[in-house]
Amino acid sequence: MSEVKQKVSIMWFRRDLRLEDNAALHYALKSSLPVIPLFIFDRNILDDFEDKYDRRVEFIHAALTEMQSSLLQLKSSLLVIDGNPLDVFRNLVEQYDVNTVYANCDYEQYAIDRDNSISIFLKQKEISFCQYKDQVIFDKEEVVKDDGTPYMVFTPYSKKWKMKLNDFYLSTYPCEKYYKHFYRFDAGDIPSLKSLGFFPVDQPFPSKELPDEIVKQYHQDRDYPAIPGTSRLSVHLRFGTISIRKLVAHAKKLNEVFLNELIWREFYHMILWHVPHVRKGESYKREFDKIKWRNNEKEFMAWCEGRTGYPIVDAGMRELNATGFMHNRVRMITASFLTKHLLIDWRWGEAYFAKKLLDYDYAANNGGWQWCAGTGCDASPYFRVFNPALQTKKFDRDLKYIKEWVPELNSFEYPQPIVEHDMARQRAIQVYRQALVSN
Repeated sequence: MSEVKQKVSIMWFRRDLRLEDNAALHYALKSSLPVIPLFIFDRNILDDFEDKYDRRVEFIHAALTEMQSSLLQLKSSLLVIDGNPLDVFRNLVEQYDVNTVYANCDYEQYAIDRDNSISIFLKQKEISFCQYKDQVIFDKEEVVKDDGTPYMVFTPYSKKWKMKLNDFYLSTYPCEKYYKHFYRFDAGDIPSLKSLGFFPVDQPFPSKELPDEIVKQYHQDRDYPAIPGTSRLSVHLRFGTISIRKLVAHAKKLNEVFLNELIWREFYHMILWHVPHVRKGESYKREFDKIKWRNNEKEFMAWCEGRTGYPIVDAGMRELNATGFMHNRVRMITASFLTKHLLIDWRWGEAYFAKKLLDYDYAANNGGWQWCAGTGCDASPYFRVFNPALQTKKFDRDLKYIKEWVPELNSFEYPQPIVEHDMARQRAIQVYRQALVSN
């Protein structure tokens, strides 16, 4: 006689690596069936990484370890599996009598395609697949114009966003009330977390604690890379180790400029949802896909390695390469330099940032690059070309930030500028204009 399998639900963690205030987890636990917490190291993603010691994987491992510690106290455990998600679920439905799979929404193209394939498979097995909004306050069609069409300009979008915001959208999910419903593994069956060859890192990850003084001073300090004036929470938002609801509630009380930055994040996620060709790597303004990029590989490598001869650009790239982080003001300067001064396709820079940024988020990275390149929605106009010298004078006058990352400044070791600013500016404007005329 075959053993009757216990009916369970599965909570599939993706970009929501926390047990508190988690929408999908709340509904999974509230359903009263035993809930198996699942995380998949997705081979479709990891196999594209050039370096298996990627710090993003290290961050995920740290977050999973923290979650596992809490789950073990509840006599439960994370089920951590390395593989293709569809193959993982094929195996799980053979091992367990799965009633429902719960997950939070992900809005990137790969995630949409992946979830569609999982949904089709589960439906064939008569298993429900329930997804919830968790990484944003508003998604999809929640903030649109009165006629139902999406906003393509940030300011009116942000006004509508703020008008719609109320306590209901900031309410947290009391997951802890239902922790007793986590699946309890037998002591000998508790899965161990896979190390996947993790190694100690030289630099700690940013804290997810946000001091009030940073938020209160954010509007004054955020543009100066030499001082700790930004939250450094982007990596926690990316992987969901903090709740967007709690963070927005905090920002709403303390600093509207900081709140606006969180709204920009949601604006770019909304664009992804409404404009499929952006999800697929095309320019939002398709006419700019006719730009005749120079795409000089030698100059691109100089930019990547921080050897352009423009100190503020080189400092930013060296910071990125060494730490996986770059200050937001400097991200704009380096992106503008690549696309305008060197006339290198913004997708090259976007892809490089995608490989290097610890806080890499497709919506924000794509939105930021297209803003700087002038190809995106509500972007900087194509004829605006950041002057690195003026940016330095304004935001790093004492060269404190630059000298930290370019110690050989003012020595024979430091390279000469690879391009002259005024010439590059005029060349960029001319090439952009030609693209527009050809449409």
